[in-house]
Amino acid sequence: MMMIQPILEFAILFPAAFLCFLATAEHLKIRVRTLVLLTVPLLTLVCVAGGATCWYMWWPVRYLLPPMLIPAAVAFCRLVDLPAWKSVSVFLAVCAALSCLSLSVILDAVLSPANTTPWLSPVGGLIDFAQGWVLVALVWYPATHAARSLLRTEDVERSYYVFWILPAVFVLVNLYLLSLRDTLLLNEQLMRLYALLCLVLSGLLMLFYLLFYLVARELGQNTRLRQENQLLHIQTAQYEVLRTAIEETRRARHDMRHQFNALSALADRGAWEELKRYLAEVSASVPDAELGLCENQAVDGVAGRYAALSRQSGIPFQCQLDLPAALPVREMDVCVVLQNLLENALEASRNVQGKRYIHLSASLHGDRLLLLTVENLYSGELVQQNNVLQSTKPGGAGIGLQSVAHIAEKNGGYCKFVYGDGVFTANVMLRGGAGPN
Repeated sequence: MMMIQPILEFAILFPAAFLCFLATAEHLKIRVRTLVLLTVPLLTLVCVAGGATCWYMWWPVRYLLPPMLIPAAVAFCRLVDLPAWKSVSVFLAVCAALSCLSLSVILDAVLSPANTTPWLSPVGGLIDFAQGWVLVALVWYPATHAARSLLRTEDVERSYYVFWILPAVFVLVNLYLLSLRDTLLLNEQLMRLYALLCLVLSGLLMLFYLLFYLVARELGQNTRLRQENQLLHIQTAQYEVLRTAIEETRRARHDMRHQFNALSALADRGAWEELKRYLAEVSASVPDAELGLCENQAVDGVAGRYAALSRQSGIPFQCQLDLPAALPVREMDVCVVLQNLLENALEASRNVQGKRYIHLSASLHGDRLLLLTVENLYSGELVQQNNVLQSTKPGGAGIGLQSVAHIAEKNGGYCKFVYGDGVFTANVMLRGGAGPN
C-alpha cells in the first residue's frame, strides 16, 4: 500500500504532458491517436518505475522528478515541429505552473497528520493529481488560443530567449520550498505563510505569462506591419514598372496602324529604298513581347514580357491563359503575383543545364476565384526554414515568394509551393469580390 504513495505523486506527469501537447496540438509530428498510444503507456511505466525506486530507496519524489525533466524535454521537442526555443519555453511554462501547486502538501498535512513517509498520503496524492487537471481546465482557453497564436507567430524569437528565466526560477524556488516541507508544516503560522506564498507565486507566474503574451503579441503585430508596408512598397514599385511596359506596348500597337498606312503609301509610290529603311526603323521600335495571350491587357503584357525574356534566354515558354478582360481580383495583385512567379521561374531556369521550360496557366473558377500555376525546372537544393523557402541568392529568404504568399493571404486565398526531383510548381489561388475589379 505504501508504494502507491510515490506512484500517485509521479502521476502529475499526465496533466503536465496533456497541457504541453494541448498548446502545441497544431505542430505535432505524429497523429493524435499515435501520440496517445505512445505517451500513456510510457508515462504509466515512468510513474510505476519512479514510484518503486523512491519507495525502495525511501527517497522523496523530488529527488527523481527534476532529473526526469531533461529527457522529457528532449522527447517533447522531438514530437513537435517547432524551433527548440519555442518548445522548450512551452515545456518550462508548464513545469513552472504545476510546481506552484503545493496546496496539496498543506491539505495532506491537515487530513493525514499521522503520515510520516517522505511522500504524500494516498489522499494527498489524489488531491495533487486532481489539482493538475483543475489547472488544465483553468488554462484550457489560454492554451488553445493565446499560446497557439504565439506559436504560429514567427516574429517574437528574441522574446522567447528571455522567457525561460522566470519559469526556471519558479521551478527551483518551489523545489527548495518542498525540501523545507517538514519544517514548514510543523508550525501552524509557518503553514499559513507557506499556503499564502504558494498562492502568491502562482498569481505572479500567471501575471507574468499574461504580460509576456501581451508584449509578444504587440511585437509580432509591429513586425508584421513593417513587413506588410515593405511588401506593399515593393509591390507598388513592381506594378509601376509593369504598367509602364504595358503602356509602351499599347502605344506601339496603336501606332502600328499609322505605320501600315505609311508603308502602303511608300509601296504605292514604288519608293523601295525608303520602304526598307522605314521597315528597319519600325522593327527596332516595336517592343519584343508577345501579345494576344489573353483578353486582359495587363496580364497579357506581363506574360508577353516574360515570354520574350524566356525566348531570349533559349527557354521554351508555354502559356495557357483563360482570363477575361475584367477580373474578379484586383489587377495589380494578379500582375504582381504573376511577375514574381515568372521572375523566379526565369531565374531558376537560367541556372539549369540541359532541358529547360516554363509552363504558365491561369483560369477562373466560378465567379470569384482565380487560379495561377507556374512550373519550371531548377538545379541544386531548395532550403526551407520556418515554412519559408530560402532564396538561392545571398541574403536568405527571397522577397518574391513572400510577396506572393502575402497577397494570397490578404485576398483570402492560398499559395502552395511543391518541389522535388528538379521540378518546382507554384500554385496560387486569389479570391475576389462579388464583381469584377
